[in-house]
Amino acid sequence: MIFKKKTHSDNLYNILLTLSRNKFFYSEVCLPDSFETRINLMFFHFSVFLKIYKKKEKKFNQKVYDILFHNIENNLRELGFGDVSVNKKMKDLNKILYDILLKIEKNELKSDFRINSSVVMKYFEDLSDEKSIKYKFFSSYFTNFYNFCFELPLENMLNTSIKFKI
Repeated sequence: MIFKKKTHSDNLYNILLTLSRNKFFYSEVCLPDSFETRINLMFFHFSVFLKIYKKKEKKFNQKVYDILFHNIENNLRELGFGDVSVNKKMKDLNKILYDILLKIEKNELKSDFRINSSVVMKYFEDLSDEKSIKYKFFSSYFTNFYNFCFELPLENMLNTSIKFKI
């Protein structure tokens, strides 16, 4: 065989997509159902995973990260974005992920997880009031999600995370 089919797992992408489609975000928190909202929710969930890996002193597989961004790039192309637009959007999305990742946790030194309200408000305009019930629902969701995932063994964390219920 001259050509080998490149195989890879879309597992992380599909898990993050499932988590971002949770009705809770659209019915209870009342976030707009848009591409940007779903991508940001995917990045928030992914950042939680990466924080857990870091706290458990394990490295996250770079290849899985690369596949995640490859899937996002393919979706942008399916949405009709051209090469130049896709490249610019991918660069912007990378910056957004790293911004969320670096700022998601308010008190990294303590053992309990608290989401940083400023990063939430930056990416979800509808949650601009820390005292609103919608913000409290959102914050509570991610605190509980973090705690749920942290208790799971790393080798099962990604696959089992979709069983999380608020």
